[in-house]
Amino acid sequence: MDDAAMALPEIPELRRFQADPHFPEVVGIQLGLSPADPAVYEYFDGSGRLFCVATDAVRGPQVTLDGMGLAGDDPAKLEEWLFALPESMGGVSYGPRGNPGMNDLGLVLRVQKAPTELVTRPVLVGRDWADRCTDDWEGAIPECEWVGHLWPHPVTGALHVYPSARYPQTWGRWSPPF
Repeated sequence: MDDAAMALPEIPELRRFQADPHFPEVVGIQLGLSPADPAVYEYFDGSGRLFCVATDAVRGPQVTLDGMGLAGDDPAKLEEWLFALPESMGGVSYGPRGNPGMNDLGLVLRVQKAPTELVTRPVLVGRDWADRCTDDWEGAIPECEWVGHLWPHPVTGALHVYPSARYPQTWGRWSPPF
């Protein structure tokens, strides 16, 4: 964990936290310039092995795929772009909460509230965890990464948040770290 946290020397470690209520051994590290300005989240399994990385849509480093920036962009534009990628990169799939991704690449696109709109936030997992990564129930992405705004509905544009105030989660003592 220390090596991964130091891999981005310009973005210092801010804190470590339990990333999933169901798997207490999953640890997250938040990197950024200040607690109010997080940039990168790294996630480790019980053996201390890095398995997932997410970048903040506003303050994080840009992640590119085939020349396209995945952080901080318009969700509808990126969703359309995903379908235009070559079949050799794998197909697009959707998880139960509507987030598009590519299981073959270990990529899920989430959204994050920016000052004026929702923008994209890439979440990536390693090959060992890529299978079903878009599935928030069976995939390896920690629970805290699924909390927040859901992917906008393509027809209604409706914005939903998970968990909704109407149906609060029963996570016991755990609460999402951000």
